[in-house]
Amino acid sequence: MTDYTPIDCAIYARYELAILQHRRLRLGWRSHDGMMHIDAVRPLDLKTSRGEEFLLFLDSSGNERRVRLDRIVESEELGGNARLRGRIRRHPGAH
Repeated sequence: MTDYTPIDCAIYARYELAILQHRRLRLGWRSHDGMMHIDAVRPLDLKTSRGEEFLLFLDSSGNERRVRLDRIVESEELGGNARLRGRIRRHPGAH
């Protein structure tokens, strides 16, 4: 059994929009070992595996990475008017 907690549907939809519009994000997340990461990323896709949801992205070094959605703690759109800014609250729910 996984400890994954689904994120709010509105936040998921914002990630989908960032992918479709090729918008870069400043992303803050905690890795599985608890280490905090902050990077300017280019979101590529959203994937589900074994009941967990992931954001696939290119990091600032051009490496493809993925992060589990419930480990993202902040997100801000770069170079645009719309914001995904602030602490992202985790709310159980399906999209």
